[in-house]
Amino acid sequence: MDNINNKRIRYYSVWLSLVCVLVFIIQNIIPGFTETFYLTQDALTRPWQFLTAIFLHGSVAHLLYNIFALILFGIMLETIIWSKKFLGLFLISGILANIASFHFYSASLGASGAIMAILGCLAVLRPLMTVWAFNLPMPMFIAALLWVGGSVLGIFGFGDQSTGHLAHLSGIVLGVCYGFYLRFRYRNKNQAGFTQKIVLDENSMRKWEEGYLR
Repeated sequence: MDNINNKRIRYYSVWLSLVCVLVFIIQNIIPGFTETFYLTQDALTRPWQFLTAIFLHGSVAHLLYNIFALILFGIMLETIIWSKKFLGLFLISGILANIASFHFYSASLGASGAIMAILGCLAVLRPLMTVWAFNLPMPMFIAALLWVGGSVLGIFGFGDQSTGHLAHLSGIVLGVCYGFYLRFRYRNKNQAGFTQKIVLDENSMRKWEEGYLR
């Protein structure tokens, strides 16, 4: 039986967002800080960049957009897969998205790859959940398909080329793969967030009847 403390929601999405805010403040105080820790094509000789670049942002708008998505969708996913799995998904997908894309950009930074993994995982676990995307309400899986389409078009030169489309695409693919892994792994198990059921045994029902129905 799982320890109930391991099932407590720890709101890692909020803590991760606060880390991003703190790092952004440091970026604007310490000269050269951003250049030391953002992702470059020299990352193989500076491997920390695959992790540290996740928490850096290029502008206030970039930061606010990312932490809004991280908190909103992150809390949704964290309540489904629990905090440890959520934190693992965020960090691992962010690193892998950076590994997949670092060679294609002279420099990059931001949590977008990890956030796209959250969206991809949600699209598999809650495909019919209604979200507001592209100024329209739509099912989560439709929004994910549109995000994938936008990233693919961006890779081929359409749209804003200042965006790390390859990192975005890598992140959402990783999230989708992890979502399917969780669905298949827990399809026959009574795990909270997947097939949670409330089970009342006969003795419990009798005690309830005796206490409240007499």
